[in-house]
Amino acid sequence: MSEETALDRLNVAEPEAAERELLACCGSRRWADELLARRPYHDLAGLQLVSHTVLGELGQADVDEALAAHPRIGERATGAGREAGWSRAEQSGTAAASAETLEDLAAGNFVYEERFGHVYLICATGLSAEEMLHALRERLGNDPDTEREVVRAELTKIVDLRLEKAFAP
Repeated sequence: MSEETALDRLNVAEPEAAERELLACCGSRRWADELLARRPYHDLAGLQLVSHTVLGELGQADVDEALAAHPRIGERATGAGREAGWSRAEQSGTAAASAETLEDLAAGNFVYEERFGHVYLICATGLSAEEMLHALRERLGNDPDTEREVVRAELTKIVDLRLEKAFAP
């Protein structure tokens, strides 16, 4: 008999427990509820495919809810939960950054939030602080519609990575 996987447990978990697991991957309740409604999942690829579909259908308020769960780039997520731990690991490229780069990120975050009304989101895994800062500066030139699409794509990358961390066999 094969060993039960995290995905198997998600498929049979009570809705409240399953929602907590999913919300660690994406802070949008609508996204989590849609994924719950479409259980069971036979593999990670199927779960990610449904996630992509749902992320593409989210309204801006749902995306904003997901963004609210992310700390600013360069700020350490607090707490002992899995999501906070993932966020700290994802932003580990800022750990070795110079004070000047961190100050530039903080200033850029402020300008970005003033321009677009939400936290600057980038899939930071594997990126240095300098690369994140460069991308931030480039994205400040986007119009709001373009930036909404970029944010949705970055959110999808982050959610994919977190689904893999949570549910890969």
